Amino acid sequence: QVQLVESGGGLSQPGGSLSLSCVASGSIFRIVAMGWYRQAPGRQRELVATINAGGGTNYADSVKGRFTISRDNAGNTVYLQMNSLKPEDTDVYYCNGRIYYSMTQWDEFWGQGTQVTVSS
Repeated sequence: QVQLVESGGGLSQPGGSLSLSCVASGSIFRIVAMGWYRQAPGRQRELVATINAGGGTNYADSVKGRFTISRDNAGNTVYLQMNSLKPEDTDVYYCNGRIYYSMTQWDEFWGQGTQVTVSS
């Protein structure tokens, strides 16, 4: 089994910064990509940012220039630095991993979610 455990988030004023971390553990053979998604009640979960095994990144247009995704050298921990936060960034943020748990089998795994609230 693979587990994704998130930390960080919380409350920020508009224009402030928050950071998120996500650690993947368990039966990991190879990580294809990890990323962050967010979801508000009644809305579909949407992509925030992803980073692949080669270090390539992808961002939603709404966060480009404000959020930065990165990972540690081992590749098992992914970070999301969120700057210039806006009230519309308020959501539950979920860590996502596309991970091989054997040489030939992979699945998509999710963290439990962490709340980010941007409000004055």
